[in-house]
This record gives sequence, C-alpha cells and structure tokens, in this order.
Amino acid sequence: MDGLTLLGLVIGFCAIIFGQMSEGGTFMSLVNLPAFMIVMGGTLGAVMVQTPLVTFKRAFRILPWIFRPPHYSFIHTRDHLLDLAKISRQFGILALEQHMEREINPLIHQGLELLVVGIEKTAIRQVLEAEVSRVEDQDNRAAHVFESMGGYSPTIGILGAVLGLIQVMRNLAEPGELGAGIAVAFVATIYGVGLANLVFLPIANKLKSCIANQVHHDEMVVEGIVAMASGESPNMLSLKLNNYGLHHKHASKKE
Repeated sequence: MDGLTLLGLVIGFCAIIFGQMSEGGTFMSLVNLPAFMIVMGGTLGAVMVQTPLVTFKRAFRILPWIFRPPHYSFIHTRDHLLDLAKISRQFGILALEQHMEREINPLIHQGLELLVVGIEKTAIRQVLEAEVSRVEDQDNRAAHVFESMGGYSPTIGILGAVLGLIQVMRNLAEPGELGAGIAVAFVATIYGVGLANLVFLPIANKLKSCIANQVHHDEMVVEGIVAMASGESPNMLSLKLNNYGLHHKHASKKE
C-alpha cells in the first residue's frame, strides 16, 4: 500500500477546505452537485471521444497502481536469472526447457522459449525489447488518459462557470434565484482546476513512475536472457544485473 498517495490527497483537499473555512466560508459552500456533474461528465465525455476503448479500459485497470504499485523484486529476479544461467552453463541451453513450463514471469518464459529453439542472441534481444516496448507503450497510453483529463477539466470548469452566469443573467429580475447560479459558476471552476491539479495530473505522473519501474525491471530480464544466449559466465552476468539492483535501491532512497 502506497500511503504517500493517500496522504497527498488528504493534505491537498484538507488544505483547500480549511483555507475556505479560515476565510469565513463553509464546507457546504464547496459542495455543488450540478457543478460536479458538469465538470466530471464533460471531462469523461471529452476523453472518451479521443480514446480507443481498449486504452480506456486499460487506464482504469491500472488505476489501483497509485495505491498498490506492482511489486518487482529486483533481487529475486536477479537470483532467478543467475540460477538459470548456471543451469544453462553447466548442462546446456536445452536444459532450460524443463524450467520453462513452470516459469511465471511471462517475459522470462518468452525468453526461455527463444533460447530453447535456438534463436540467435541478436534476434532474441530484438524480440524481447519489442515486447517490453509494446507493454510500455500500452501502459503509457493508458496513463495519458488521466493526463488528458487533467487538460480538459479546467476548460470544462470554465464552461460550467459560463453556464452558471447564464442562469444569473436570466434571473436578474429575481434576486432570490441569483445565489444558485453564482454558486455553480464559481464552484465549477474550482472543481475543474482542483481535480486537474490534485487528482488527474498526479495520477498520470504516478502511473508513469510505476511504468518506468516496470520497464527497468524488464530491461534487466532482457539482459539476463541475452547473456545466456551469449554463453556469458554467471559471474559476469551477476556484475551486469547488480547494476540494475543498485539503480533501483538508489531510486527508492531518493523517493
């Protein structure tokens, strides 16, 4: 569970609410269902027009990553690749076939298949890197859905403000009706800008961070499989894969 995401959302929204109350306003003055419907409905509609159905579904499938990012154990994967390299070095490439059937990592499984059938190392690298790029592109397109929502929602918020002002102008002769229109006008703008900068854009960037971590892990797998195809010693492979582990540890410390 990534508690930082939840904490950030709570701090962001609480800062706005408490700021409003400290200025003499009330929480209920920020609650306006018509304004919310205009902003969310308009934003979703705009994104659905521009996004293929497969990408739209994928976007909401990976959305839970902001709270539970995919876990990639670099150390476990490194040790697993080293074990496979030792088997390959000692008993030959064909000895990996019995391990292929119980391999749960799809990229390693694909790499072992290529090794067993005798594909040369350059072709193996091309095939595996193409697969890594395909998955990366698919997930980045999904993350871009939320980035687009962050671009549309402020504009839709302005549209809601204009709609509210239209109601104000229509009811100038009835002062009692002016308050509702003005509320929709200003609250819709708050919703549009607030959702973009507190929700949609941060979600997109968090997902991109998860995707980058996934790609880094998969690149390590590719290097391990290609090293087996090249007949490199497990010791040399260990030195290569340790660089990925060190990079991941340093990135985690910075975060």
